[in-house]
Amino acid sequence: MKRPISVQLYSLRDRVAADFAGVLKDLSEMGYKGVELAGLAGKTAREVRRMVDDLGLVVSSAHSHLPTKDNVTEIVDTAKTLGYEYIISGLGGDAFRTMDEIKASAEKFQVAAELLKPQGLQMGYHNHWWEFDLVEGRCGYSRFLELCPDVFSELDVYWASNFNRVDVSIVVRAHKKQIKLLHIKDGPLVQGQPHTAVGQGKMNIPAIVKAAGRDTTWLVVELDECASDMTQAVRDSLNYLKKARLGFGR
Repeated sequence: MKRPISVQLYSLRDRVAADFAGVLKDLSEMGYKGVELAGLAGKTAREVRRMVDDLGLVVSSAHSHLPTKDNVTEIVDTAKTLGYEYIISGLGGDAFRTMDEIKASAEKFQVAAELLKPQGLQMGYHNHWWEFDLVEGRCGYSRFLELCPDVFSELDVYWASNFNRVDVSIVVRAHKKQIKLLHIKDGPLVQGQPHTAVGQGKMNIPAIVKAAGRDTTWLVVELDECASDMTQAVRDSLNYLKKARLGFGR
């Protein structure tokens, strides 16, 4: 099953801050189907919607502050203006040190999911590596998802490997009903070293993508930092995923 390919704009954050419209144009010309937002770079939601529509792109999803009663109206309005249903947030390592902290974290996300659900929107969690450490003999990520059943996972496959300590394909198969998005990232699997274009690192990307179930709707390329030119790495990542027949663009 091939899925549409999006890109997290955080990958190109420096260029986005200077020339948001130019970045979107480049991504459209590369052939990306969608973009995942990490803020609006000073633009209004209506302005961004016009830009993506004019370029034939869609907004697949967006990273956001965690929805609360105080900010949920603004978050919902932005999502509806831009046409996406997936809203994603994350937590720092301190939130996963103990089981009590994991329970408290899950409760916050479950409440957020319940605030969004009546609006037809979904709350997701984006992981780093600390969720895959063991807490009281269990993987924090697995326990977290059990405790907030209305929250989906945007699984960052590179961080989920915990630097080659975890078989990510097994994680994907075990949680495929809750994994709606896959953050596709590659690199040397050495903490502190920069990422690579997808397909140029040590991750077994085909095995991971093929382990996903029908509930996984998008592949989202994200590279936090790269030793090579980031725009070229984003282009190479899309081309790799298309050539390997793991996903499709425009």
